[in-house]
Amino acid sequence: MTERGVVALSVVLPAFNEAGNIAATVQRAVAVLEPLGLSSEIIVVDDGSTDQTATIAAGLPVRLICHPDNLGYGAALRSGFAAARGERVFFTDADQQFDLSELPGLLLASSEADIAVGYRQVRRDPLHRRLNAAAWRVLVRRLLDVPVRDINCAFKIIHRRVLEQVTLSSTGALINAELLSQARAGGFSVVEIPVSHYPRITGQQTGARPAVILRALSELIALRGEARRRFHGSDRPEGSH
Repeated sequence: MTERGVVALSVVLPAFNEAGNIAATVQRAVAVLEPLGLSSEIIVVDDGSTDQTATIAAGLPVRLICHPDNLGYGAALRSGFAAARGERVFFTDADQQFDLSELPGLLLASSEADIAVGYRQVRRDPLHRRLNAAAWRVLVRRLLDVPVRDINCAFKIIHRRVLEQVTLSSTGALINAELLSQARAGGFSVVEIPVSHYPRITGQQTGARPAVILRALSELIALRGEARRRFHGSDRPEGSH
């Protein structure tokens, strides 16, 4: 991580081919942050977009990080976390499906816990995405014991102390489950609050692509194996091999 506490709040926006959304998302973030009276920064992580996302973001009041290739959602978040200078780090997607005016409520909740997690009251995605999400939630709860009602909701605030203790390796959609699993194992507290969700107006969703799903499943299996090794290792008597 970078210098501790240079700003009070970092806003991380991962983006892949969001030319139609990135300017409006950043402008909304600026409008919400200004009345809060906090020192803050906005970080856009362009994950190898093939459209004008990076060009547009370069003209906005943000710190821009560009991946030369599309590395994945988890990789984009990890780059944003590594660059963030805030005592608290908030992230959301750049697709305008979340209402940034609800950030102050999440910020207030984060004063009571190490991680504040939004959950979508009504998920405004196509049916197949909702079904995929339900199946994923069951899998993660069963394999990783993460009792969060909306694991992949992209509306979270994480205290820097958490990011300094976890070791994230996911490059794909597993990043949320990995973060919450390690935070739970480390004894960090989580609070959940309801948030609004809206249909995507422009751009294309990529989370339901077969390659994305397969990568998430592969990473989930690997993470489950790692968690089991840690668990059994911690149960060994001192001096055993």
